[in-house]
This record gives sequence, C-alpha cells and structure tokens, in this order.
Amino acid sequence: MYKFGWWSTGRDRDALNLFNAVYDACKQGVIPGGFSYCFISRARGESPESDMLIKRVDECGIPVVTLSARDFEPELRSTDREEWRNRYHHQVLKSISGFEAEAVVLAGYMWVVSPEVCSAFPIINLHPAEPDGPAGTWQEVIWQLLEQRAGHTGVMMHLVTPELDKGPPVSFCTFPIRGGTWDVLWDEFEEELSELGSVDAIREKYGEKLPLFAVIRQEGVKRELPLIVQTLRALASGKFFIKDGHLFDSSGDELSGPWDLTAEIEEQISE
Repeated sequence: MYKFGWWSTGRDRDALNLFNAVYDACKQGVIPGGFSYCFISRARGESPESDMLIKRVDECGIPVVTLSARDFEPELRSTDREEWRNRYHHQVLKSISGFEAEAVVLAGYMWVVSPEVCSAFPIINLHPAEPDGPAGTWQEVIWQLLEQRAGHTGVMMHLVTPELDKGPPVSFCTFPIRGGTWDVLWDEFEEELSELGSVDAIREKYGEKLPLFAVIRQEGVKRELPLIVQTLRALASGKFFIKDGHLFDSSGDELSGPWDLTAEIEEQISE
C-alpha cells in the first residue's frame, strides 16, 4: 500500500479539514494508500489549533512527530534564517527517519524547507494557481490575476524545491473566470478601477471583500481538496510516479507535463 508522510503546522481549522478529507478518502478506498506518519512543526500544547490536529491524528492511530519551529534556536532564526532552516530541518529528518514514505505532502506547512529535505524524498505542495500562473500566497495570486485581467486560473500540486513556489507542477486543474455571471463581477471591477485609478486603490478600499476577488477565492478553495485527493489517488494507484524530480507514467515513460485532473475535479464538485 502506498505510504506518504504528512507535514503541517496546524495553524488553523483548514489544516484539520485537509487532514480529515485525505484520511476519509484513504479509509473509503478512494486513495489506495495511507499515512506513514504526520509531522507537526508545533509542540503539543503550543497552540489550540495544532493541538486539535494532533488530537485527531492520535485518534486515527497515525504516528505523530512534533518539533516546535518556534522554540528551535530562536536566536539563530532571527540572525541567520537560512542556517536555521538547514539545522531545523536536519533535526526533522532525524525525527522521522524511522518511517518509510514514498512521498511527503505539505499540507498547511508554514516553513520553507531546506535543500537537504528536498533531496531526501519527493515532496508535493498545493499552490493556488495553474502551472505558469502567479506565484505567492493565495491573496497575492488573486490580485495578480486581477492586474492581468486573466480569463482563467486554477490550482496545482507541485514538487517542492528550495526556491519557493518554483518546483515543477505535478498535477493541476483549471477553471474559467470569464463568461456568464463572471462578466458582471468584472464589469463592477472595471467600474471601480475607472473610479479609483488602480488595482492597489481597490485593494486598499475593499481588500478580500471585493466581490470578484471573493468569488475567485471561493471557486479555488472548492477545488483544492479534490485536487489533493485526486493527486494522491493517481500516485497511489500508479498512474504516475515521481523520481529525481521528474514525472513518469505507469510504463516508466517520462511525462511531458503535469497530470491534468480538470475533468475529474469538475465531475467531483458537480456531484
């Protein structure tokens, strides 16, 4: 059975929802695999949110490994972040050395991993944009989409590299943000832009409450959990695998690009 490691900071309720969605998919046989262990970058008792996740993982009988990033050499973290990152993650690797996992999923893990971690095993992470789309947080991604007057966007899982959000995409789905009711939202946006003069001014006035911004985020979130589940399902069932930073199909032939799961995701969210 395919085994994967699960890394999280457990900073909010979304971290718990993400774990539950993947755990349920494993229990139901949707993903023919399961958790080897769960690593949390907070100690027990460090925060109510991470404790909630730890408690749930314990209840599921999955081994939990914790190492507080906050409490690990804080002086070094403030003076030399790169050296701190290397030392912290070296210790993380030692802590999980007894567990076997074919890949690691970063699920709300809030720290940039070290080069040593990137070379230790395949690591995949969720990014709220399609391949070749904007980099940054989901907020930054959406504002860039508005700046670009984009016609579509998406969500992807990508391989993690030492360079943030620059790893090659593994899987993705896309969706349009033009046409139908979208056009009404874009018309409202253009009116505000004409009045206020810049996207920055709109951001200052409305923030995440801008209707177009909010609906783009809503549609992206709707696809995030299904994409993670479908990606792990494809990996665990052998549809493709990751080796040395490249993707291969079940016959061992290298794929020319990431796995497009748009059809599967759209079918799932329409049920």
